[in-house]
Amino acid sequence: MERESFKSRAGFLLVSAGCAIGIGNVWKFPWLVGQNGGGLFVLIYLLFLAVLGLPVLSMELAVGRASRQSAVGAYKVLKPEAPAWQLHGWASMLGNYVLMMFYTTVSGWMLSYFVKFATGTFDGMQLEKVDAVFGAMLGDPKEMGLMMAITVVGGFLVLAFGVRKGLEKITKVMMTGLLVLIVVLAVHSLMLPNASKGTAFYLLPSFERLTASGFGNVAVAAMNQAFFTLSLGIGSMEIFGSYMSDDHTLVSESVRIVALDTFVALVSGLIIFPACFSFGVDAGAGPALIFITLPRVFISMEGGRLWGTLFFLFMTFASFSTVIAVFENILAFCMDNWGWDRKKAVWANCIFMLIASMPCVLGFNVWKDVRIFGREVLDSEDFLVSNLLLPIGSLVYLLFCVTKWGWGYDKFLAECNKGKGMMMARAYKPFLQFVLPLLILVVLIQGLM
Repeated sequence: MERESFKSRAGFLLVSAGCAIGIGNVWKFPWLVGQNGGGLFVLIYLLFLAVLGLPVLSMELAVGRASRQSAVGAYKVLKPEAPAWQLHGWASMLGNYVLMMFYTTVSGWMLSYFVKFATGTFDGMQLEKVDAVFGAMLGDPKEMGLMMAITVVGGFLVLAFGVRKGLEKITKVMMTGLLVLIVVLAVHSLMLPNASKGTAFYLLPSFERLTASGFGNVAVAAMNQAFFTLSLGIGSMEIFGSYMSDDHTLVSESVRIVALDTFVALVSGLIIFPACFSFGVDAGAGPALIFITLPRVFISMEGGRLWGTLFFLFMTFASFSTVIAVFENILAFCMDNWGWDRKKAVWANCIFMLIASMPCVLGFNVWKDVRIFGREVLDSEDFLVSNLLLPIGSLVYLLFCVTKWGWGYDKFLAECNKGKGMMMARAYKPFLQFVLPLLILVVLIQGLM
């Protein structure tokens, strides 16, 4: 079966960025910036993106492009005499499935709130009643199940049309819409009263907040965010490497993906902080920011129904772009390893994901007392992916690309530097072999602690 490919470079970049850009960009990054020294955190974060995120992203894309295979198959092609590497491929696919088992539910929350704002649920509501809307949604398995099902079925329906006509075409529309929406929302927030105070809190360096948090804690927080923002380690990016052309170097493409991801994260703060400061609500609310704090902001502002609708449309695009990107990796895995055609892979995985996503939906209501390793269902699934499979997987990709027991640095470098654009220097090898593994181990240990 001939390997599918992207129609354009823009398609590859937008799909890859869409996979990286998700819910964490919008609530977690701005909150971390605000609490960890403002502009100083941003500088430390960008440094770690350059030294940690970019190299591992380049490696994951290189493994995909050189093998033209998804997880498991890539190791079979590049290192057939060492089948032990393939174990990471199977673990990667487990990670993709588990990730979607809870991410589809959270994506359904975004869709639900988009519908609520669009239909006027929040019109004229008293601020103290906003919390109850979120609680009522979590307590209703029918509503959450419906929104999750729309997300799952919609995602696989898009992918049934293939890489070019489905994934690339729809992602281009969604990502273009997302980028337009985020700029419109940011401009609107910056025009609100007291917006300057929110912007100053967000971006101006604050040694006082840096000292209060502790420089070590701030550095680790920046490192963790730089690492997790790109969803590295479970083959989610590798699959898009397998569809891309040889026209451009992987460092160049990685820089562009990181730039898009960082742009959305930074501009999200320009939406949130000016708005929160203008209406006197807590901008450091963590996970509650999106579903409790921001609805209060929208209710308080003129034209709040419109701005709330646009914001949750933006959030729906951000989460759904990740969903279809990871779903594509799952489909490619089934087609590459078991010889299924796309139609069979779509049907089988759609049914499986509808069933596998239900424990997370029910974990907030019917099964709210169920604990797995002492955690709620969503938290346990998130812990497995974010704290174990992502960092361990990234370490495996790194060791595969820079050691003699794996693919090897020379072969990786040749693939990475194929095409036009920025190149990775051979002199980086000692850093990649000895320093970068230690940084990833810090992320892993911090996550376990």
